[in-house]
Amino acid sequence: MFGLSGRGRLSIIVLLILTVTCVFIFCEYVIYYPAILRCSWPEMTASKDPAAPLRALFLSDTHLLGAVRGHWFDKLRREWQMERSFQTALRLLRPEIVFILGDVFDEGKWSSTQAWDDDVRRFRRIFRHHSDTELVVLVGNHDVGFHHEMTQHKLERFENVFNISSARILTTRGVNFLLVNSVAMHGDHCPICRSVENELHRLSEALNCSLQHYPLYRPSDAECTGVDAALPEERYQPFEERYDVLSQDASRKLLWWFQPRLILSGHTHSGCEVLHENKIPEVSVPSFSWRNRNNPSFILGSISQTDFALSKCFLPEETSVIVIYCGSALIMVLIAISRLTLFTGPLHFSSVLLSKHKPL
Repeated sequence: MFGLSGRGRLSIIVLLILTVTCVFIFCEYVIYYPAILRCSWPEMTASKDPAAPLRALFLSDTHLLGAVRGHWFDKLRREWQMERSFQTALRLLRPEIVFILGDVFDEGKWSSTQAWDDDVRRFRRIFRHHSDTELVVLVGNHDVGFHHEMTQHKLERFENVFNISSARILTTRGVNFLLVNSVAMHGDHCPICRSVENELHRLSEALNCSLQHYPLYRPSDAECTGVDAALPEERYQPFEERYDVLSQDASRKLLWWFQPRLILSGHTHSGCEVLHENKIPEVSVPSFSWRNRNNPSFILGSISQTDFALSKCFLPEETSVIVIYCGSALIMVLIAISRLTLFTGPLHFSSVLLSKHKPL
């Protein structure tokens, strides 16, 4: 039979362990660094503001899986990917403020108190940050439910955890951000909706940028382009008001009351840039979760009191990681076969010699 020495077997095992370790470290740690190192803060070439611009990072739709629909491995994998991406971005880019534009959780609209507490605990681990970085979280429909599912209890639960309100102006280094609970912009004068609209009307005296979960009204994503836009077969599907986008009436109110110079929203999981009336730009921020996209991203904004500039930072594609794992596995099999061949000994045959002499 074939022979393989103990030293040969040990060398193959050591080689395989080293290869697996290196591939794992690269795919789960290192790969995020070259991706994010390609990103940089955009420059405002035409700005006349002598002060350095505010550095803001925008991401959306993390959809942390809950106790009902979240398989343990799916949760482990997606949360690890987001944690490594976020922590690497903080280390390399050092934003002053980070905005998460809603749908932080996937099951906040129906989660029990215990499940909610567990989701919040995991969120705080994934998106931990130093005190010199401010984290601002907006509410989305998966956090408190769509309009007909939203209750005062769910809304207060979210607002208490993230120290946020449904209508608020946040001022950072002279830049005003309007934070809107777009789920409450239903226009039917429900108690929550009426309270939010009244507060927005009161706040309409000062605004630079508007941040919310739902996009303003647009018929579809037909005008959206880019590698992270909706798929061609989805791009021309009509949007439903108050479900995919804000209603036309709510959109007109926000534009009329505030005249923002920039709007950032989430919800669609795809990237899009549109111009509303008076050439007001809106940027839809894609999902930050690999569960929703093969190529998640976030947006970097350099913002002053008079100007802004945005750039997009793409994270590693999950298909690339899968190809690396599969290719490495194939290479390891080939290496193992070659090493086995190298350490194979000669063939040995046993034989029985029969004597010609008669036994005594």
